[in-house]
Amino acid sequence: MGSKPRRHSNVVLNLTPLIDIVFLLLVFFMLTAHFIEEERIDIKLPTASSSDAMEEDKYVTVTLTPEGQLLVDGAETEMAELEEVLRGALHSPGKSLVRLKGDQQADFGMAVQIIDAARLAGADALDIQTEKP
Repeated sequence: MGSKPRRHSNVVLNLTPLIDIVFLLLVFFMLTAHFIEEERIDIKLPTASSSDAMEEDKYVTVTLTPEGQLLVDGAETEMAELEEVLRGALHSPGKSLVRLKGDQQADFGMAVQIIDAARLAGADALDIQTEKP
């Protein structure tokens, strides 16, 4: 019985399309990645056992840091111009409420000034943001 010699096939895998796809994925992720770290404000909210979750899109958020820095929806502002900034922000569609987000160590006098400015700017209501214990 004669056996035929086996023929070895030279199969070559073409990697060019695979490399093209890898480069396209690399370009896609480079273009869509968010490399700039957003500024974060480190505040420790006061605790309250009666706090509820609220809808975010109805509020103009005023943040008061322990150092006395004042931010309206993330943009830094001064106490002297707070009423005008709030008046402009409250005229945005759907926003009629003000939320005060302040650190436990923040100046209480500044919090009272923020509440007064919110009332003068025409806010329908003012909430103080807390977290559950």
